[in-house]
Amino acid sequence: MEYQNLIFKVENKIAAVIINRPEKLNALNNKTIEELGIVFKIIKDDDDVKVVVVTGAGEKAFVAGADISELNSLNAITGKRFSEKGQDVFSQIENLGKPVIAAINGFALGGGCELALACHIRLASGNAMFGQPEVNLGIIPGYGGTQRLARLINPGRAAEYILTGDMISAEEALRIGLVNKVFEQSELIPKAYKMAEKIISKGQIAVQMALKAVVSSSELNLNEGLKIESGLFALTTSTKDFKEGTKAFLEKRKPEFKGE
Repeated sequence: MEYQNLIFKVENKIAAVIINRPEKLNALNNKTIEELGIVFKIIKDDDDVKVVVVTGAGEKAFVAGADISELNSLNAITGKRFSEKGQDVFSQIENLGKPVIAAINGFALGGGCELALACHIRLASGNAMFGQPEVNLGIIPGYGGTQRLARLINPGRAAEYILTGDMISAEEALRIGLVNKVFEQSELIPKAYKMAEKIISKGQIAVQMALKAVVSSSELNLNEGLKIESGLFALTTSTKDFKEGTKAFLEKRKPEFKGE
């Protein structure tokens, strides 16, 4: 399938999803959201894909927000549909069941920040800038920003950034836990792929179960989360990968996981 606003490719079990509107700083419009939904459905159903890397075309922007020309026409009815559509796609990413790494190569503002928040791991280039500046337009984040940002960096900090609309540098994002690591621009994509390859080398059932436990943690209290963890841990002990992993450790060799 050909995509108007995305580049999608799969190689060596890694899916690359590139927002491809560099002339618009990769701003999200309805078409891009639709294509993201299609692509992540394909990825979910493709057993050969183990990890996803999401980035933006060019060196200026990951995603610099939503398309303002589309926002301008919204009202209370269409605005709710607009928000729910984006939320559905970003929840699809968060609940993919496979690790999604955001390689944030520039501006990640508004919907771009929300897209990064929906990914499981966030790597940034030194020139990356984050923010939820929607109050400058008289609206609020609508693709999950008020919820995911508060869960990630704590409600007080999230309130500050959302209410002021202030931007967050890559260094500040690293300090407050918004991103995992910061790299030089030229190193960002290679480092993202290196991390993806490292994840692929592990037991894939364990990776899936661990990811499920981590993603569910934001929605559960500690006791509920511990029950989920215990159940998933038990499932992993029944796998051939578990037997291979422990045997390889005792034999002082690298394990050969088969995802069984």
